[in-house]
Amino acid sequence: MDSLLQRRIAAVLLFIAAAIAILLPFASATLLTIALGGAACAAGIGQLLRLGGEAGLQGKVFRGFSGVLYIAAALWILIDPVDSEISLTLFAGVLLLIEGLMELAGGAASPSPLGGLVVFDGVITAIFGLLLVIEWPSDSIWALGTLFGAALFLSAINLLRGPKPAETT
Repeated sequence: MDSLLQRRIAAVLLFIAAAIAILLPFASATLLTIALGGAACAAGIGQLLRLGGEAGLQGKVFRGFSGVLYIAAALWILIDPVDSEISLTLFAGVLLLIEGLMELAGGAASPSPLGGLVVFDGVITAIFGLLLVIEWPSDSIWALGTLFGAALFLSAINLLRGPKPAETT
């Protein structure tokens, strides 16, 4: 199967996943939250498994503490993913607001001809972040799933716009 066909199939699958995430934002946000809890649990177990590789007591203590924190956070998320989703929505809002402000500063300082696009991206990202923070916690039911769906949609578009395979002569 050639790479262009593979990219098109992947893009179609991403469009489908994006549509599902946007149409069912609460379900997709909850599943994302549960996946994050699973990843944190795996990271904590990984940290604890690395205890034997530490030479000194201080390294073992810090590695063990890190592993226990990861596992505690994972349990907190997995025991009540809906409340965790509410907290993650606030975190995402603050993160987007800060990212948008950094994009604005970078675009304003850039002599690049694309500086205007970077500023536009910064404004939009900062507005999204600000809206999430202002509307929190009421937007927590739909926001993460909708944002995830939009990100999947943009990834699919980027796959379709990606570099074309070299033509043979």
